[in-house]
Amino acid sequence: MPLVHRCSETHRPSNSCAVSDPIRSGARLISKMNFVRNLLRLLLVSSLACIVLLVRQRSPCPCSGDAPAIHAELAIGNNGTQADPGTKKKIIGMQGDEELQEVLRRAAMEDNTIIMTFTNEAFAAPGSLMDLFLESFRLGVRTEPLLKHLVIVAADGSALERCRRVHALCYLLPVGGANFTSEQRFMAKDYLDMMWRRNRFQARVLELGYSFVFTDVDIVWFRNPLLRIPVAVDFAMSSDSFYGDNPYDLDKRANGGFVYAKAAARTVAFYDSWYEARKKYPGKNEQDLFDKLKRELAARHGVAAQFLDTAYMGGFCERRKNIRDFNKLCTFHGNCLVGIKSKLSKLRGVLNDWKKFKARNGTTLTD
Repeated sequence: MPLVHRCSETHRPSNSCAVSDPIRSGARLISKMNFVRNLLRLLLVSSLACIVLLVRQRSPCPCSGDAPAIHAELAIGNNGTQADPGTKKKIIGMQGDEELQEVLRRAAMEDNTIIMTFTNEAFAAPGSLMDLFLESFRLGVRTEPLLKHLVIVAADGSALERCRRVHALCYLLPVGGANFTSEQRFMAKDYLDMMWRRNRFQARVLELGYSFVFTDVDIVWFRNPLLRIPVAVDFAMSSDSFYGDNPYDLDKRANGGFVYAKAAARTVAFYDSWYEARKKYPGKNEQDLFDKLKRELAARHGVAAQFLDTAYMGGFCERRKNIRDFNKLCTFHGNCLVGIKSKLSKLRGVLNDWKKFKARNGTTLTD
């Protein structure tokens, strides 16, 4: 195809075009080559700029000079949606967390979920509640493998020493000068202090990027309760009595002895607001305050909260369901009982009933 040139308006005023002489043609060719070279250079610079912007957007490092966030996914909800502005709180590492982080890392399941319980010298003594608790895992339906994901948090040195004799994953809770070695009287000052320290520890586990199942040590396990918690749930708590058949209906009485919480920024913010609210309501423990504020906190932070059916997470507080259906039960709580001796006696009876049931139905038991 012949090369067509635009006519020079200065030298050729006519509407016709003529073929340029060789010198002029060469000059125009050089001009076009320079244009193409400049265009390629512009495209290259633009591409490099886009790459730099993409890398900076994907970087897990914060833009400020603060310490890096423990887990980048805490800024995003676990369902992939952006967390609401109230939950975009930067998680800053605490000094002295190295031991805790190592214990959590060793205990974590593939999805970064851990199981944890609290104990003290009284509960950890030989033949006491901690031994019964661990025994139940070995007698349940495929619950023994869950022990490698269980962290036992000791409130004193004696409990820690005893824990290390019988379990691989133990952690000493920093309590300052507080003394939690003995059985705590319900709603006494030390009891309230212990409950709120437990609440803060749960929040810290979430901040470090780990979802958790918290279980009181006076609970016996028969099956894996995680199989009864929907994946869309952010927070689930056991109840003293379960009314109706809708777990998302929060019109139930809370029991903080069994809690599931998903590691997400909204759940961390939920815990922070829960803890801060205690200043307005002195003298309340964590589960009573949760009962009072559960709807407000869940709505404020966009947390999907539910209660767990006592048909699966049972306990002595549930008066409406007199029959313990071992075909359904995952856990059973020694709640509404006063004193270690009473709890041990009653829970030992429940565990013995489970053994008999399992002996009769061992080959047909399911999760």
